[in-house]
This record gives sequence, C-alpha cells and structure tokens, in this order.
Amino acid sequence: MPAWPDMFARVRAFAAAIGVHVLMVALVVLGTMNWQPFRKPQPVGLTIEAVIVDTSEIKKQRDAARKAVEREQRRREREAELEKQRQREQQRKLDEQRKQQELEAQRKREAQDRLQQLRIERERKLEEERLKQQRELEKVREQREAAEKQRQLEAERLKQLEARKAQEQQEQLRLQQEAEAQRRAEAEAQAFRAGQVAALKDKYQAAIQAFVTQNWLRPPTAQPGLRCTLKIVQIPGGEVISAAISGQCNGDEATRRSILAAVERGGALPYRGFEDVFEREIDFIFIYDGD
Repeated sequence: MPAWPDMFARVRAFAAAIGVHVLMVALVVLGTMNWQPFRKPQPVGLTIEAVIVDTSEIKKQRDAARKAVEREQRRREREAELEKQRQREQQRKLDEQRKQQELEAQRKREAQDRLQQLRIERERKLEEERLKQQRELEKVREQREAAEKQRQLEAERLKQLEARKAQEQQEQLRLQQEAEAQRRAEAEAQAFRAGQVAALKDKYQAAIQAFVTQNWLRPPTAQPGLRCTLKIVQIPGGEVISAAISGQCNGDEATRRSILAAVERGGALPYRGFEDVFEREIDFIFIYDGD
C-alpha cells in the first residue's frame, strides 16, 4: 500500500496535468477568434465573411500541449520516484545506523561483561594469593617453632655429646695406642710373612725347575741359554692338567716338545710344603744353561 506522501504527489501531478490541458485548449480557442472586447460595435452592411480554420494547426498545437503535459507528468513521476528512492536510501541509512548502534551497544555490553569477568577473576586470584601467602606464613612460623625446639634439643644433646666425647676421646686415645702397637706388630709379622712367602715362591720355582729338568730328555738340538715360557694348569696336589708353550721360546720344535713331555711325564708337580704359594695356573720359565 503506497504511503500518503506518494499518493499526494501523484494526485498533485495529475491535477497539474489537467490544468495544463485546459490552459492550452483555452489558448488555442482564443487564438482562432478575433476578439475585441473593448471595440465599440459599428454598423456594418450585410456582409458575410467566412473564416477558414486550419484544423491541422490546432491538432499540432493540441499534440504539442499533450506532449508537454506528458513530459511534465513524466518529470513529476521521475521526481516522485527519486523522492521515493531518497526516502528508501534515508530509511536504509537509518536502519544501518540503528543496526550499528545496536552492534555498538552489544559490543559495549560484551566489553562490560568481559571487564566484569576479568575483575572477578582478578579478585579471585588476589584472594587465592592472599590465602597462599597466609598459609606460607603459617608454615614458616611452624617451621621456626619446630626449628627452635630442635635447636634446644640439639643444645641439650650437644652438652651430653661433649661430656661423652671427652670420655670417648680418652678411650679412643687408649684404643689408638693399642691399635698402633697392634698395627706395628702385624706389619712386622706381615713383612716377615711376605719374606717367607717370597722365599717360599723362589723355592717353589726352583723345585719345579728341578722336577722338570729331572724328567727332561734333552734332544741333541737343545743348546745352552735355552729359555721357554710355559702355561701349566694343575689341581691341588700338583697333578698337571695341561701344559703349553705360552710365551717366548728360543728352542726348536723338538726341544719344545721335549720340555712339554717332561712336564707331563712327571704326572704331578711338587706340592707338599708349598701349599701357601700354590696356584692353579702358573707361568713357568724353563731354563737350560748347559751341564
């Protein structure tokens, strides 16, 4: 349904068009008449004058007037349409402005809500921090009280320890003197024992050398200055499990076989009296420097 301003504009345009039409018709009619309203009537003879009216000219003028009216009507319609467009544009701008205002109001409300949430969150964190600091202060106070009690206990215990320490120092001094005497005695005994063991090892090596030499069948190729290192595996009692050349040996193959045969031929190495220096695996150097 058209608005009242639009309807009023249409009625006004239509009335103006009718007025223009009436005016043009009046002008045309008056133009074709020899009207002299202020001329006095004069007596004339009986004369008949014929007036020829050009109807085509009247038609042209009427068409021109009609076209003028139509142009005026179209102009007014364009103006009315432009006015309607202007009003629609103005209404659109008002709607957009109202929408922007609503969006702005919504943004402000959301911003206020966020600020309120931030304020609440900050207050909550501050309260948590205050409670945390309070708990820490209470904990520190409890620790100080416990430390003071512990200090008093430590002081009392220290007094007891000092008294006990004086006694223990005297006892320790006595024990140190006794231990030092014992250590010197053990060192002397150990040195004596080491000397005995070293001497016993030398005797053990000499006994094995004599044992192997006694069982050795010297081949003709064996020369004085012979040195051969053997790895001998035995069990308690001296029984030989295996024997092999394990190091340098300046003898030929026949000499090497003869030395290994001498170790195995004996069956068991010297053992009785050498129990303290017995080893399951020994490195034995067979020596021959001539008869």
